Amino acid sequence: MASPPSRGKRFFKLAGMTASVAGNMAKTKVKALFQSDEAAAAAREEANRESGNRIAKTLGELKGAVMKVGQMASIAQDVLPKEISDALGKLQREAPPMDFGVIREQIEQELGSAPELLFEDFDETPFAAASIGQVHRARTDDGREVVVKVQYPGVEDAVDSDLAQLKIALRASGIVDVGRDALNASFKEVRARLHEELDYTNEASNVRLFRNYHVGRHDFMVLPEVVGTRSAKRVLTLSYEPGDQLSQLQDIGYGQAQRDELGRNLFRMMCGQIFELGVIHADPNPGNFAFRPDGKIVLYDFGCAKWLELDIVMAYRDVIERGLVEDYAGVDEALFRLGVRRESGPRPEDEFYKRWRDTFANPFLEAAVFDYGRATIHDEVVKLVPASVKRMSSFQAATELIFLDRTVVGHYGNMRTLGCRVPSLALLREYLDAFHDRFPARPAHGPGEA
Repeated sequence: MASPPSRGKRFFKLAGMTASVAGNMAKTKVKALFQSDEAAAAAREEANRESGNRIAKTLGELKGAVMKVGQMASIAQDVLPKEISDALGKLQREAPPMDFGVIREQIEQELGSAPELLFEDFDETPFAAASIGQVHRARTDDGREVVVKVQYPGVEDAVDSDLAQLKIALRASGIVDVGRDALNASFKEVRARLHEELDYTNEASNVRLFRNYHVGRHDFMVLPEVVGTRSAKRVLTLSYEPGDQLSQLQDIGYGQAQRDELGRNLFRMMCGQIFELGVIHADPNPGNFAFRPDGKIVLYDFGCAKWLELDIVMAYRDVIERGLVEDYAGVDEALFRLGVRRESGPRPEDEFYKRWRDTFANPFLEAAVFDYGRATIHDEVVKLVPASVKRMSSFQAATELIFLDRTVVGHYGNMRTLGCRVPSLALLREYLDAFHDRFPARPAHGPGEA
């Protein structure tokens, strides 16, 4: 891809995508009126597959904000049809790179010199390509191996218009079916994180934050160092920290014991960031992690970090603890504090909560290890969605949970791919107990009570 599309071209591509997907869905619904249930279901799956491929292709070409949102949407299998979610999942793996001339010009503009003058060696072939930038291997004058992350030009200027058009596309095509206020709030949160992610000086600060937290506390974590003299708002240079990709571990000989250790460490990393640091690395894309045979985890891409309000973490803790002991009144009260429960909606019956609790708590119901390679939580959640639709008046989208849920769900998927066996209950209890010592649970009360 030579250069990013202009704003006008972006608009027309998104508009064309919306019209195509909406038309495809409308045609399928009409045909279903004259088909058997089996034929209609098969036709719907095929239409979803075609629509998903069209959406993924368009977002991949446009890069930037819309591709990033597509990546986020790919994990929402409880909201999107599976065929569309699978197609969007390609955006996690496939990001066509920009021509090097575009990258070279961006480096000159940001750092004042051409890459061949700033580095002893600079590989023009991208090491990795993502939605808003790509990474090149390089070597500094003092011999350090580094990676140089370069943002695509024009991405920042297009964020707001891209998101506005994508929101229209999602509503008009019928892919998402949530209230206008909930969709607006969700996009506002995504917009804030994207603008942070586009500022590489902010990402450099995040790298230092996570290094300061993990180094010395978690000897299994490997985090890069910032090379400040070769970094700016749209160029970020970090020390190169090699490791093996998640999808390759079994093929290159990682045994079960090694994968179990990596799974335990990944679980510890996530819990530590939530319950100790209060800041999460909120982009669980498998490409943002690498692994080593000695159990070490290498963390990449620090653009998306979500700072968690203490009240949110406490309510999140309380949902977990009260759910584990089947205190559904306590669960309901904590969901109010999270912003998930509507004060105007009726209280769901305990049996409804129990079905969700039994599904989500599955890794924590046994004191022994849980085999994530055999986990089916994602399939069970899909079965629970129809009953939840009938109770939508009781619930709403919680903006503060968008990136926390994204992180937890993403790491569930990573641990499934890892095929690890983890003593989830024991590890979770360790972090919950330590958090409880610092911040005791507040007494449960109903909505509207002080």
